[in-house]
This record gives sequence, C-alpha cells and structure tokens, in this order.
Amino acid sequence: MVRVSNWIVVFVNSMLLLLGLLSLFFGVYFSVQASTHCEKVLTDPLLILGGCLAVVSLLGLIGSLFKNTFFMFIYLAILFFSILGLIGFTVFVFLVTNYDAGKVFSKRDLIINERKTADFSNWLQNHFVNDKNWNQIKSCLIDAKVCSNIGNNNDVNYKALAFFKNTLPAIQAGCCKPPTPCGFLPKNETFLEVPKSGAATKDPDCSTWSNNQQTLCYDCNSCKGGILANIKEQWRSLAIINIILVVFLIFIYSVGCCARRSNQKY
Repeated sequence: MVRVSNWIVVFVNSMLLLLGLLSLFFGVYFSVQASTHCEKVLTDPLLILGGCLAVVSLLGLIGSLFKNTFFMFIYLAILFFSILGLIGFTVFVFLVTNYDAGKVFSKRDLIINERKTADFSNWLQNHFVNDKNWNQIKSCLIDAKVCSNIGNNNDVNYKALAFFKNTLPAIQAGCCKPPTPCGFLPKNETFLEVPKSGAATKDPDCSTWSNNQQTLCYDCNSCKGGILANIKEQWRSLAIINIILVVFLIFIYSVGCCARRSNQKY
C-alpha cells in the first residue's frame, strides 16, 4: 500500500506538472504574440494557473519520491484549502447565477429571446457590464466580428422577416440586431429600416441601435443581457466541472494522506 499510494501521487503530479508547464508556455506565447487587449485576456489566467500547478505538483513529487514529510504536509495543506476554495466558489456560482430561478426559461428561450440585464443578479451586472468593463467587452465583440460571422449562417434569412424568428446565439441576438419588438424592417444583411411610424415600442434599445457596423446594438441593454446569459451558461458549466474536480482532489488528498502516514514509518 505504501508503494501504491506514493506512485499514485507521483503519477498524478507528473501529469499536473506537464499541464502546468504547458499553461506557462501558452501564457508566455499569448503575451508575446497577442496584438490586442482581447487576445491578451488569457495571458494572466494561464500564467497563474501554470505557476500554481507547477509549484503544487513539485511539492507533491518531492514529498512522494523522497518521502519528505514536510513537503508532503505543505502539499496536503494546499490541497485541503483548494478543496474548500472550490466548494465555496461553486456555491457562490450557483447563487449569483440563480437570480431568475423563479422564472422558467428553456434553453431555446435563452438563445432566441433577447435578455435584459434585469434578468440577472446585481453582482453579475456590477462586475461584467458596468461602464468600465463594458467598453473592453464591446471592443472584443467588435474585434471578434461576432456580427459579421452570422452572415455566413445559412440558417438565418436576412432578407425576410423570419430573421427575427430564427435561432441566434444569445450574444448575436442581443448585439447584432435591434430588439424584435422595435419592429424594424430588414432590407439586406447589414441594413434595417425604421418604419415611418417609428419604433413599435418605447424600448430605449430601439433608439440605441445603428446600422453602422461598428455600433449596431453593442450599447443596447439586450446586448449586455446576451453577454450575461452567455456568462451564466459558462459559469454553470464551470460549476459542474468544479464538482468533478472536488471529487478528484478529495481522492488525491486521501491517497496523499495515506502516503504521508506511510512515509512517517520509514
């Protein structure tokens, strides 16, 4: 059992060390090659993740290979607090993304319908679509040409009113066209005409919309709602991954504790 527990710790931490080194490599690569702010967004997370994985895995390897109880203790302590941190973060994610739990939205509703920022928790609004962060997010949307790409989607008919009824991803539905209730008429792929009678609703997004491809509805409340809907779905997926990761870390922590107790006997 001594050898089994130690070799499990060695194998797992060897894989984590390789993963950490890969993260560091890509972090440095993005920092050197990236030319825009959006391309550099991944740099810091990759460097931090890679550095943490490399340090923790080295502690585990030293503690297991050399039967060093001190390094193994530090390694297990980090794992223990990581488990607590992941559990706390997972609970937090479910809380901040469950603001509209009382409302029933199917996955199709989340994609087709324009969402408003009021549909989401104040925390998500204050940290992602505030004035400071929104300008950066908007510039990333423009750089990524999210609205230009939908012109290549054969499922979307821009030459008919069906444009407003077809399935669009939440971000494109909110940022690339005015809200459906505005009643604007699509003339072609890039131009929508305001009826002579004006917008069919008093929604402020109707007046915010512009046919200018650099403006469109990027400043619309529906665009911010689309971003928050996308973030919510990603965070929900992240929470599920966190639960799996917590189970994995608990297993490694248990094996590590066994290896540490065994090492103390030798």
